[in-house]
Amino acid sequence: MKTSDPPIFVEQVFNRPIDEVWEAITKPNQMKIWFFENIPDFKAKVGFKTRFNVQAPSRDFMHCWEIIEVIPNHKIVYKWSYEGLAGDSLVIFELVEIQNKTKLILTTKIIDDFDDSIPEFQPESCQNGWNYFIKERLANYLS
Repeated sequence: MKTSDPPIFVEQVFNRPIDEVWEAITKPNQMKIWFFENIPDFKAKVGFKTRFNVQAPSRDFMHCWEIIEVIPNHKIVYKWSYEGLAGDSLVIFELVEIQNKTKLILTTKIIDDFDDSIPEFQPESCQNGWNYFIKERLANYLS
């Protein structure tokens, strides 16, 4: 994924009020169920940082997250990178209330090029990964 690539977008409407979706995407006990089970901690607070490893068939990916923006029940932005690997991105979760339902809009913007020789860093892999987490895992969790 390169800075010249268009952002990745995933949208999903949940039949849940906005505060329930916000809690699902910001409370570590809930995030561990649908997102990454080994998140050591998480706080929806600007400046909060966490790191955790995810093993893929090809290598380990030490996830490094820093929260850079929070608007409670509306928006949270992560700076997302991987220790020891080139690349950096912003992952933006935005929530919009629609008649007691909630639309989640997830955007991934590349701010520093990733190594495109790593299969997991191809745009299609990123799109498929977010579709899986938002449209399958989070959707099932909130249903």
